[in-house]
Amino acid sequence: MGSYSSNLDDILEEDMHHWYTKFMRESPSGLITLFELKTMLDMNGMTEEASSYVDQVFFTFDMDGDGYLDFVEYIAAISLLLKGEVNQKLKWYFKLFDQDGNGKIDKDELETIFKAIQDITRSYEIPPETIVTLIYEKIDVKGEGELTLEEFISGAKEHPDIMDMLTRMMDLTHVLEIIVKGQRRNAVN
Repeated sequence: MGSYSSNLDDILEEDMHHWYTKFMRESPSGLITLFELKTMLDMNGMTEEASSYVDQVFFTFDMDGDGYLDFVEYIAAISLLLKGEVNQKLKWYFKLFDQDGNGKIDKDELETIFKAIQDITRSYEIPPETIVTLIYEKIDVKGEGELTLEEFISGAKEHPDIMDMLTRMMDLTHVLEIIVKGQRRNAVN
């Protein structure tokens, strides 16, 4: 497939025409469907939580809600993940965690996402229940068992350990590398 930048920080500095060529080579229709994304990520054998997480990631980046990622949404997603400001990333995390869309994150939603992330990354260092308990002990100051966007952002910023944990858990660099380098594992089989 040719030579690709090994440093993801340099990705956005590449010529836009080059980006577009990569995108169109992977998705000749000019659109990426959820199924195509899961194929790129080799989702076979993943748990239901992991599959649901990828669904949620896809739909948060599908800004117009048409069921496809077009080139603009693709570039916006990569830009947010690589170059986004802390507030932008925290807002995206919140939207991702708020699975029912009610404007609040409850413990079950957060635990489901963290379980899914661990299934995808195969990293099980800290049990999701422990992570959720820590987050709610520090951030849910009212003890309501759910967090609003404002509570989530201010709490994450006030607690560097929480922010660091979220940043590490939500690191999608490996996913971006697969997409950017065009490594479709299934194509090798």
